[in-house]
Amino acid sequence: MNVMNRVIRLCGFAFLLSLTILTVNVNTSKAQCAMCTLNAEQSVKDGNTQGKGLNKGILFLLAMPYIAVGTIGYLWYKKYRKKQAHIGLTHDPVNLN
Repeated sequence: MNVMNRVIRLCGFAFLLSLTILTVNVNTSKAQCAMCTLNAEQSVKDGNTQGKGLNKGILFLLAMPYIAVGTIGYLWYKKYRKKQAHIGLTHDPVNLN
């Protein structure tokens, strides 16, 4: 059991170290330029649907990580929650997995 605890600690340390290294070396990203923003807003005012499509695409890309994490969290919760069963032998419930 002691060896298993060491392996778990080593894996946790390696994960945190790699996460730290990856977040320190992040490059800056370029935002949408002012001309593109102005053009998209003006096209919506003129009746074109290109700006609406751009905005819907941004919202779609923004929502996808939240949907994926929420789905994984829900499935994890459903799989690992403890089921309570009451039996007549003792007063304490028994956890069934």
